[in-house]
Amino acid sequence: MRVWVDLTNSPHVLVLRPIVATLRAEGHDVQLTARDFAQTIGLLERFGMEHTEVGRHRGGRLAAKGVGLLSRSAALARWARGRRFDVALGHGSNDVTVAARLLRIPCATMFDYEWATVQHTVNCRLARTVVVPDAIPPERLARYGATGKIAAYEGLKEEYYLSDFAPDPAVLAELALDPAAPIAVVRTPPAVSLYHRFENDVLGAMLERLRGTQTVVLPRTPQQRAELRGGGFVVPEQAIDAQSLIAYADLVVSAGGTMNREAVALGTPVWTTFQGRLGAVDERLIAEGRLRVLERAEDVVLAKRAPGARDTARVRRDPARLAALLMRAVTPV
Repeated sequence: MRVWVDLTNSPHVLVLRPIVATLRAEGHDVQLTARDFAQTIGLLERFGMEHTEVGRHRGGRLAAKGVGLLSRSAALARWARGRRFDVALGHGSNDVTVAARLLRIPCATMFDYEWATVQHTVNCRLARTVVVPDAIPPERLARYGATGKIAAYEGLKEEYYLSDFAPDPAVLAELALDPAAPIAVVRTPPAVSLYHRFENDVLGAMLERLRGTQTVVLPRTPQQRAELRGGGFVVPEQAIDAQSLIAYADLVVSAGGTMNREAVALGTPVWTTFQGRLGAVDERLIAEGRLRVLERAEDVVLAKRAPGARDTARVRRDPARLAALLMRAVTPV
């Protein structure tokens, strides 16, 4: 089959990379489109994933998002017309679901945070298959039109795409980090996301406590990078091997979701500073004690983990499972 995969944000590259590899190994012709946003293009280039760049992020305001959705969906439809795709896949990409509907191509969408209302109202209604973790109660997705379309998977998506992962110490040399000293990794809030509209004073206070230590701060936008540069933190100028960095880190603090769950999957202590409505996946991880909520900056203590602590058992899951669920859009069970 001819498969079209669209990527609109950095985490989507990580999630979809093994799925693309699985589909190609099964003999499918897979072609990629990507939006220029955050480190999406840089990660695709680092992984050697050939793609066609289509469109850019239009900003965080609702009106700008609407303009971006219409313009990029139209551009994607122009690109895909005549290529005879059998199915279109995306991880939370509204653009590809709209373009696929315009071209009458079966489409599957995938996500693991259920409260992005605007995004899911579009995706779930237009997609034929909605792939989500089994932690999300189906009734939470009914309002989006997902009833009868849900294909649920076990565990975390990170346990699938990190299943064959082995950390590479080269990232420590790249960032001039001393492996004998404690290392912290901090991910900034997704300031342009509609579901994250809150000032995060705890995160700011925590950064002040970590200033001058081996703290790597991973900004989401060029504006954030400019604000952090020269402030006593290690701020990468380009896409890095973040998963290896997390594996070698002694603690992770993130206002987003993917990096938190990567830390959980890799056994690294992790705190969330997310100020929006918690999704079912994080609710489950917090209840299980695998993710902690950072309520006070002083709760974060940067200290070297014992060597044996890095041998935490990992759950490894086969990404072919996710590929099969997504392909239900064209080969329903």
